[in-house]
Amino acid sequence: MVKMASTEEQDRKIVLEFCHLLEKSKQLFNGLRDLPQYGHRQWQAYFGRTFDVYTKLWKFQQQHRLVLDSKYGLKRWQIGEIASKIGQLYYHYYLRTSETNYLNEAYSFYAAIRGRAYYSRAIKEDRPDLMVKKLRYYARFIVVCLLLKKMKLVRELVIELERQIQEYTTTYVASRRYEPEDQLEWSLVLEEIKGFIKAESAVAVLHADTNPIVLSHRLSPLTTPPCERTPHMTLSLQEILIVGSACEQAKFSELTMDMFRMLQTLEREPTDSMHPMIGHPMAHGGPHDASPAASRMPPYGVPGSKGYVENGDRRSMRDNPHKYLLYKPSLSQLMVFLSSGFKELPPGGALLLYMSADGCFSTTKHPQDYGYELGGLATSVKRDAVDSGLSVRGKSSAGYKEPHCLYPGDLYPYTRRPLFIIIDSDNSFVFQHIPRYFGQPLVILMSPQDVPASYQDLQHHGSLFTLFLHSPMTAICYICNVGDVPIHHWERCQNYVDRFVTEASRLVTRCRMDEIEQGIGYIDSSYVQFFGDDFLRTLILRFVFCDVALRLHRGFRGRHQRPRCEPPLPGPELLEHPSLAHIVLQLATALDVRGHFVEGPEGD
Repeated sequence: MVKMASTEEQDRKIVLEFCHLLEKSKQLFNGLRDLPQYGHRQWQAYFGRTFDVYTKLWKFQQQHRLVLDSKYGLKRWQIGEIASKIGQLYYHYYLRTSETNYLNEAYSFYAAIRGRAYYSRAIKEDRPDLMVKKLRYYARFIVVCLLLKKMKLVRELVIELERQIQEYTTTYVASRRYEPEDQLEWSLVLEEIKGFIKAESAVAVLHADTNPIVLSHRLSPLTTPPCERTPHMTLSLQEILIVGSACEQAKFSELTMDMFRMLQTLEREPTDSMHPMIGHPMAHGGPHDASPAASRMPPYGVPGSKGYVENGDRRSMRDNPHKYLLYKPSLSQLMVFLSSGFKELPPGGALLLYMSADGCFSTTKHPQDYGYELGGLATSVKRDAVDSGLSVRGKSSAGYKEPHCLYPGDLYPYTRRPLFIIIDSDNSFVFQHIPRYFGQPLVILMSPQDVPASYQDLQHHGSLFTLFLHSPMTAICYICNVGDVPIHHWERCQNYVDRFVTEASRLVTRCRMDEIEQGIGYIDSSYVQFFGDDFLRTLILRFVFCDVALRLHRGFRGRHQRPRCEPPLPGPELLEHPSLAHIVLQLATALDVRGHFVEGPEGD
């Protein structure tokens, strides 16, 4: 009798401890949304405490499952909800740190939910809110799989999500126990996902059996362009701001296609976790439960925990530069995040601003102030055309400037530190006049302002310029109407792209050496200082590929249909060099699209 009472007391303590950890975890998780999205120190310690509590909660429910089942009535969907929040923690930690390994951790928890069917009986609970949580889980899982390029699984999840939406609406529509708007909203989410997947697969690479292959375009040791390093290559990319404000572009979960491609371009290929993905079995008296081991949370060091190194040493541990992702921000939001990135730059660090946005156009006939009288980029679509003085086409009127517009002059203060700017817009060229008041390295890569009419309908699938910076081989296929390529042929053609990049890298270094030896100013020193960074070197060389390819392509004849850069890269010594043109034409021949390009190396 005493033993039974002792056991009951112990069980009661287990239930109380579980309730305490569960409540504490919910409080901390809900507090995450109140943390500032910018800066580093403001949120690190809080994330550390949240990870710590969820670690304890996950372990606790694994170790005491039988007691919690019988005394607390723990349901499988409740376990799934805990796992889902841990997955969200990892995903948001990835967004804040830019470390792609955390995506693998988020994936492991989301996959466990699906593999163990934690939400399988959610519809039986007769709770519409629980079904909404299940639908949100699917949407989040799809985002993580998209970022990890698990496209086969993405398509499976989309089919499952569509079935779950149908089940949700048909189950509760008769009882009127859900908001009628829900069905429309989830249908829009589904169509958004489908449209994004279609746009993402610009060119299909096929196995011998005609099944598509998914290729990653993140940076890896095999894809990092070679470089003959010099003492002048002193800068490293440390902070990135990726902004997507293009209105008519495929998007999903506040990621436009351009943002999606650029964020991968600026990340290294994630490494497999060094830890096993399977944790403790869940004691049910039945099959073991293959669940992620929470003892690894997070495996690469939590801010505020032991083993985590602050400040400069922390940066040396990172594989990727830190980045912010902003979808259609207001100008004030953009400036706050840009200022934060500027503030966080360590000595020898560079800041990259990438903007994909629609243009704001000026009607000033004789501009005198290139900083504000040539127009700029729209940062938010929530504009009142009357109050702001905008005409219908987005041009300023009545002498007023559009407030929700990033002007070139807005970036002048940030040129106090090394700044690398990429503008993808139909008004990109207005940024070529930014002065170097402070003598710091400054490079501006600008997209073509126009594309041939035959490509304009495809702009919804993402910008051609960003596609060149993301995957030059895909972009070449795209502008030559090549919809699919067998893998063996793709690899053969990719060798030409690699040869081009290697040769262009050699020419850049050669230009600098000639400048030193002969005193001839071939190439601006800004390029050389940025060239030592793997990511910035990749972007510069892919820009060169884009310029050469479009210069040679018959369809891109107007000057506004080719990219620009500031400072200008040398023509005869680089952009118009015969060896680069020759490689592009060899690539065109290998792809059997030689007819799309001019007869000789001169493209003009």
